[in-house]
Amino acid sequence: MKKILTVLSSNAALTEKTIERIISEVSEKTAKEFRVLPESMLYSANGGGKRIRPTLTIEFCKLFSGDVNAALPLAAAVELVHTYSLIHDDLPCMDNDDTRRGKPTNHKVFGEATALLAGDGLLTLAFSVICSSAELTPEAKVRAVKMLADHAGANGMIGGQQIDLIGENKRLTKDQHKQMNLLKTGALIKCAALLGCIAAGADEKAFEAAESYAENVGIAFQVTDDILDMGEEDQKTTYLSFMTKEEASAYAKELTQRAIDSVKDIEGSETLVELAGFLAAREV
Repeated sequence: MKKILTVLSSNAALTEKTIERIISEVSEKTAKEFRVLPESMLYSANGGGKRIRPTLTIEFCKLFSGDVNAALPLAAAVELVHTYSLIHDDLPCMDNDDTRRGKPTNHKVFGEATALLAGDGLLTLAFSVICSSAELTPEAKVRAVKMLADHAGANGMIGGQQIDLIGENKRLTKDQHKQMNLLKTGALIKCAALLGCIAAGADEKAFEAAESYAENVGIAFQVTDDILDMGEEDQKTTYLSFMTKEEASAYAKELTQRAIDSVKDIEGSETLVELAGFLAAREV
């Protein structure tokens, strides 16, 4: 446990340093009287969290003998997209949340319009970061941009959010609920792992292992969240709408083992094996 916490802390620090530099560059190009936008962007980008997605990018790059410096722009990009999604999720037109991780949400501090623009700014900045990377080949940049766009877009994270909105007014079926989680939560987790493979210049077998690992980890992550939130979201469709707490716990363990099996035979996979177990064991 101590080892994985150290890894998460180290990768989070690397990602945060990269993001702060990137947004500082945006601020420097903005007239002082208009810097509320980069301030709003940085406010949410510095919102805390374990930075699981950047860690997946960095660790899969390392697993396949890649250079961490090549992974960092991609790790930062996926975290920028994740942060934008949180800002928009918190808006009154979506989940209407007042706090996130113990802090006022972006729109509570900067107003709804600026929060909306901050999310837009983070999303578009993510693609600029990839294209501006000196460590990636032109081919890797194109592949990474498409990977991120596909997994963040209408057939990925955003599509999952739309299903979630529909689910606020009607009960989703088991298959619809699974699809929502594969997209809303799972798509960006899977993308993060695959971006690490791109940074490493890995082969297709590596991509298959990363995809299997991330897909199973992503579902297990959501199942665990639903168990932890039990009783707090009675009106929403969750995994506990279709199974008991005990069945959900067993399912999370099964998914976690599938994730581990995807990478355990690859030399140097110990960190990813431990990460899968850590994510599934969050105070359940």
